[in-house]
Amino acid sequence: MMRSVYSLRSLNVLAAVVVTLVCADVASAQEDGAAGLAAAGVAVELAYIGIGLTVIGSAFGIGRLAASAFEGMSRQPEMAGQLQTAMIIAAALIEGFTFYALFLCTPS
Repeated sequence: MMRSVYSLRSLNVLAAVVVTLVCADVASAQEDGAAGLAAAGVAVELAYIGIGLTVIGSAFGIGRLAASAFEGMSRQPEMAGQLQTAMIIAAALIEGFTFYALFLCTPS
């Protein structure tokens, strides 16, 4: 069981790094001329793929966060307040990363 959790975490980290690198490359690419227009079309398509992956990844992360928090609250109801606070802070961090990635992926 632990092996699958670690492989899932490394897969999530790898996906976040790939999305960030793809979108950062698109955001920093600046070319002039007709070749630049063709490359810009590809860059826009890659940006939209990056936006989709970002939204899917953040939704998956917040879903797992909420599921784990609710499971912890059901096991130890007296800790519900602390778990809820930690869940809200973690969700805010995930959303902050999501907005940053969306900012990088947004075509200019």
